[in-house]
Amino acid sequence: MSAVVTMSDLLAAGVHFGHQTRRWNPKMERFLWGERNGIYIIDLRQTLQLLEDAYAYVRDTVAGGGTILFVGTKRQAQYPIQRHANACGMPYVNQRWLGGMLTNFRTIRGRVTKMLEYERMQSAGDFNNMPKKEALLHTRELTKLQRNLNGIRNMDKLPDAVFVLDTPKEHIAVAEAVRLKLPVVAVADSNSDPDPITYVIPGNDDAIRSTELLCRVIADAALEGRYMAERSGVVVAPAGERSPEEEARIAAQQAEAQRAAMAEAAAREARIAADQAKKAAAAAAVPDMRSAEAPAAAADVGGDVVPAAEASVPDASTSDASASAEPATETGEPAGDATEAEALAPSSVSQGAS
Repeated sequence: MSAVVTMSDLLAAGVHFGHQTRRWNPKMERFLWGERNGIYIIDLRQTLQLLEDAYAYVRDTVAGGGTILFVGTKRQAQYPIQRHANACGMPYVNQRWLGGMLTNFRTIRGRVTKMLEYERMQSAGDFNNMPKKEALLHTRELTKLQRNLNGIRNMDKLPDAVFVLDTPKEHIAVAEAVRLKLPVVAVADSNSDPDPITYVIPGNDDAIRSTELLCRVIADAALEGRYMAERSGVVVAPAGERSPEEEARIAAQQAEAQRAAMAEAAAREARIAADQAKKAAAAAAVPDMRSAEAPAAAADVGGDVVPAAEASVPDASTSDASASAEPATETGEPAGDATEAEALAPSSVSQGAS
């Protein structure tokens, strides 16, 4: 995988830039490294590992005769989706996702057949033999069909997996794939929901360089799968011409690859949960240390306060004693005067008597 993409390639393409912090999905928290200047930064270490898993799955699926449907309809994804899907010979949808492209594939396939018939009529010059208004209506309808269905003209059956850029925008495509139990390989930005995605690729799904790089990696995986099939000598018939035995073999290979991928994903989630538990335990240990230091600090403060209080007690008692002594002295003087008056009183009485 290192020969396909490196950490430097991801950094140069800006794959690590997420959305603004106010636009995020909390379910993507485990794939985020942090936040800088109000923008989430995606953990590229996980991106490398998960991109390797997605690469291996796409390669093995195509090697077994499977088909990957490329989906990306927003402006900056249209050209990379079309270019790389054509490069690896896979179907694509890059203009508009029509409701029921997967769940109502029989009807969609009928529209593709009609488009092919109109193209045959146009090339044969049949439109020139029609009235102008009828020819104009057929030409407009053909243009509309080509715009929406040109990428799946050769897709005779449901794809074996779907590769999606920007799952929030392509939520209908993701929902249809999940309903049909088709594996979803998708680039998940910080505002995406990773739950319905079978193979999550955390990364920037808005920047042109990022989408170009990630589409190229998936296309390279498909090309490698084709090369492996050619080297093994197994000639995979077109989707509409496979025998029941070939269909069963391809389905078994895809099921085995999906089980292995799910096991790897479960192990990876367990490792991430263990790391988060360690971080939580380390964070919880910090308050415990602080709470252990608090009584010692309180004891030190108490030791400083008590002597001061004790030192102030004698002052208070002394002042109280002196204060109590002063009234005693003041009352003692009148007491002495009273004694003298009492002492003089009998003498004056005795003198009066005499």
